[in-house]
Amino acid sequence: DYELCEEWGHLYPVPREDLINLHRDHLLHLLEMGDMEKALQLLQRIEDPGVCLAISEQSLDQHPNLAASHFLADYLTAHFYASLTTARRNEIQALYIGSKVLLTLPELSRVNYVHLSSRPLLMLEQLLMNMKVDWVAVAVQTLHQLLSGREIGFTAEDIDNLLSKYAEKALNFPFTLKEKRS
Repeated sequence: DYELCEEWGHLYPVPREDLINLHRDHLLHLLEMGDMEKALQLLQRIEDPGVCLAISEQSLDQHPNLAASHFLADYLTAHFYASLTTARRNEIQALYIGSKVLLTLPELSRVNYVHLSSRPLLMLEQLLMNMKVDWVAVAVQTLHQLLSGREIGFTAEDIDNLLSKYAEKALNFPFTLKEKRS
């Protein structure tokens, strides 16, 4: 049905907003089906860059599933980086990095952290608070790889400071140890 509507749009004038809504719904449908290749082909078929940007941003704002959010954030960063405001650029890159970190977690546990996908530092802090040290190790490694050369509102130094803060807290004892006497 989406393809038929798209063909119809080539034959008859369709208002810009209706065209954006059609392509957005089609894109979200393809992404929810997991067909990233067809989603990319759909975006490449759209000739007007302004329409393509609007469709991609609106689709991302619909909060699709994790893989779809990751795909859209990557697409927007790769194709429309210069067209985005600094705040929006940081938001999209944080979502890209957060979704990448989420994808490193065990699948059944992702649901507990998906609400933090646009806030990778907070997700890392939550993992630390939940004593998921193995997951933190993988997350930190992923974050360090992804942060190289990107500006998203925090740096590798912020990650290190967070880790130091929790390491220090782990060494604080709220009571004194008693000496054992022989």
